[in-house]
Amino acid sequence: MPSHLHLDESDLVRCRFALSPLGETQAAVRVLARPERHGYHLPWLRLIRDAADGLDLEPLWLLMARHGHSPDFFSPPPTGPVPTFEEEIAGVRSVDPEVARQDIALALANRPELLHSPTGRALLADPARTARDLADLLEQAWRVLVEPHWPRLRALLEADIAYHSRRLAAVGFERLLGELSPQLSWSGSTLTIVGTHGTHSRVLGGQGLVLIPSVFCWPDAVSGFEPPWQPAVVYPARGIGGLWTEAADRTPQALARLLGRGRADVLCALGEPAGPSALAHRLGLAVSSVSEHLSVLRAAGLLTSRRYGHQVLYERTPLGIALAVPEHRTPH
Repeated sequence: MPSHLHLDESDLVRCRFALSPLGETQAAVRVLARPERHGYHLPWLRLIRDAADGLDLEPLWLLMARHGHSPDFFSPPPTGPVPTFEEEIAGVRSVDPEVARQDIALALANRPELLHSPTGRALLADPARTARDLADLLEQAWRVLVEPHWPRLRALLEADIAYHSRRLAAVGFERLLGELSPQLSWSGSTLTIVGTHGTHSRVLGGQGLVLIPSVFCWPDAVSGFEPPWQPAVVYPARGIGGLWTEAADRTPQALARLLGRGRADVLCALGEPAGPSALAHRLGLAVSSVSEHLSVLRAAGLLTSRRYGHQVLYERTPLGIALAVPEHRTPH
């Protein structure tokens, strides 16, 4: 069944992209609940299998309904473009207990047998403690499941945002939505998300919309955030098919002789915009070395850079593309 978000002109000018390490953590927990649906993440599942066995994720899974409401307070839309996990989890720990209680009650309503059980009554009896306990568990999940792989995940998410920001400027909001996910469509002043469980409708009223790419939500686009949270849509990030594969050495030998192996590798690794830390992790180099290579390549006109939040993202210029990707070279 569809969900509908009703936007006016003031909402459209307040639409923004953001990424959420906390959101990725709770989505990763969901993947572990139903790993058979997530073939793209089999390499990750193998990597974290032993460590994940030491986590007791049942309290989170109890509230993560397959159909219906899941609590928004333990994965609210980020308030800034690139929050840290520590900033986001602090918000979970300080949530208003009444907001948490209502959120938990909505989630438990999907499972009447749990709502009236001792477990359900305990969750509702002390919502402040429940929020703290869930925050502690989410932090454990972050440390084990996501943080070791965050540079790789963040690089993909930031590349997605850079790409879709350019597409927004090029094609407009209506066409962009269809490119984010086939579940999203725009008509009049209404954003419709199909394939959701239950009907949800919300008038944004000038709050704007947060668009959040996610690695682990694939293949679904997700909405449904209720007040007091800002409306948001979580959509599958581009490029997850190759996320867990190691990049082949595609640096042309001639380019390595021309620029030096390190600079050539950095140039060829920038298939999507990325920052120094992500590139260093991808190439197995020191961040200081990558930063130096980026500065030289930028000064030579092979890269451009722009700031996104606290990060500086680099991408190839047309000349950089021509050097790094042989088929883009101009014939003589």
